[in-house]
Amino acid sequence: MPPHAPHTMRCPQVGVIVIGYNDAAHVTTAVRSALAQGPAVREVVAVDDYSTDDSADLLARLAATEPRLKVVRRRVNSGGCGSPRNTGLDRVTSPYVMFLDSDDVLPPGAVDALLAAATGAGAEVAGGLCVRRELPGRREVPWQAPLYSTHAVFERPAQRPRLVHDTLCVNKLYRTDFLRDHGIRFPEGRFPYEDFVFTARVLAARPRIALVPDRVYVWHVRRSADRLSISLDRADIANWRARTEASRLAYEILLGAGQKELARAARAKFLDHELRIYGRELGLHDAHYQRAWWTHTRAYLAEYDASDWAHNPTAPGRLIGRVVLASPDPRDLPRLRDLASRPARLLPPYAHSPDGTPVWSADLPEVTLEPLLTRPVRLLPLAVDAELRPRARTALLRLRLHELYGRVAQAGPEALEVEWRCRETGRAAGTRTTVTLTPSGDGVWSAETVIHWAAFGNPGSRGAGTWDLRLRVRFQGGAYREVTAHALTSAGLLRRSRRAVVSARHVVVLAHPYATHSGALALRVAPGLRAAMSVVHGRLRRLLHCH
Repeated sequence: MPPHAPHTMRCPQVGVIVIGYNDAAHVTTAVRSALAQGPAVREVVAVDDYSTDDSADLLARLAATEPRLKVVRRRVNSGGCGSPRNTGLDRVTSPYVMFLDSDDVLPPGAVDALLAAATGAGAEVAGGLCVRRELPGRREVPWQAPLYSTHAVFERPAQRPRLVHDTLCVNKLYRTDFLRDHGIRFPEGRFPYEDFVFTARVLAARPRIALVPDRVYVWHVRRSADRLSISLDRADIANWRARTEASRLAYEILLGAGQKELARAARAKFLDHELRIYGRELGLHDAHYQRAWWTHTRAYLAEYDASDWAHNPTAPGRLIGRVVLASPDPRDLPRLRDLASRPARLLPPYAHSPDGTPVWSADLPEVTLEPLLTRPVRLLPLAVDAELRPRARTALLRLRLHELYGRVAQAGPEALEVEWRCRETGRAAGTRTTVTLTPSGDGVWSAETVIHWAAFGNPGSRGAGTWDLRLRVRFQGGAYREVTAHALTSAGLLRRSRRAVVSARHVVVLAHPYATHSGALALRVAPGLRAAMSVVHGRLRRLLHCH
């Protein structure tokens, strides 16, 4: 710490509450990342939620060598995250407090950045950027990045309604007496999405909030783990019911505190975020889940009033919600899945009511699409179909852009910019290709381009990579729209396209085009004989396991 730093920055000010359950593999790493923040951290309170593995012993051994570490072992497992965090709040003695989960880490400088923001602005809450790190690939995705693009201070949360979108508690520093004075705690017991309720209680208390662009939290996402986190385990309908209940409570807390604008923003956030996440995955579940999800969602959305639907009625989440409300039974799931993708794709058919108004479908005319006629082309849910046909050393990519109630022709489509980007590293495969769009006379514009396998990875690479197709539709006058492509899957087309090919360097490449959960075209590539064989062996193991 430089000598001119404020006195409050040089003194121990912060307590970090680390919670964990049966996470011996990671908990000490999380605790050490908190201790490594430096002298600003007065204490780390590690709350073990009655683990049955070696977590408690590992924490006890670490505490024997680290005086700042306090270990609290609960006498019974709570089944959630709220109770152990509350236990930590009861034990912490520092003026400021942060939260850390046992399988995540605080990056260097996180506490200093948040403490400087809080003390410098006299803020009760300071927040910074969280990144989701997908493991084992280590791809990092910023969480709610627009909120943390620059330094900012808000006298009250209503000045920045988008704050309701950041429901995480772990990327923030809180003044401890602020939480205690307002009785702000987490829901007890097994309450999934406890962050939703805690965050709503914080915002309802009207704190002064300081935001920083610094990275302050690394959220580890382990989708291949034996035990998925509560938020990732969405296989059962109970998870969706818990998420809607947490969203309902957040709305009621904000509305009850007189924060009408924030309450309205919370409902809009449910449509744009929660409804789209689960809508993309609905087709992956069986008919029983789909019926239960549809019935529950209709009942929840029936609580919305007219003003909740009035703003931007053809925004993807609102449009999905209106379709669900208008139909008593699940319908159009593939079309809703593509509409829920980011960016949204509205697939044909493009129906009209008897008076010529654009509507969702002929048998659902009450769901109007008329606002699409006036939306800027850069915001339209354009649909592009994609078909990839692998060959020996190249592949042919065929693309088709659909008309959308005359808006595409009006804008004058000229070309498609085509790029493949590695999901794990963000690296592009070669250079971006521009291909001319040609009208086909049936409300479709077509284009083709050749893909060279040599552009994907190094010949000696040991691991397979996943490549997402990114497109930009260019229109006359310089307008453009970023889109993804809908994967054509009819008649087993993608399944037949999977094959081993040879690159220009005579290296075996296993290429597998597939449709993502949101229906977009992606490509799994395993360059090198070793990588190709590892994929083949993995498939054989899965087949043997299934049988």
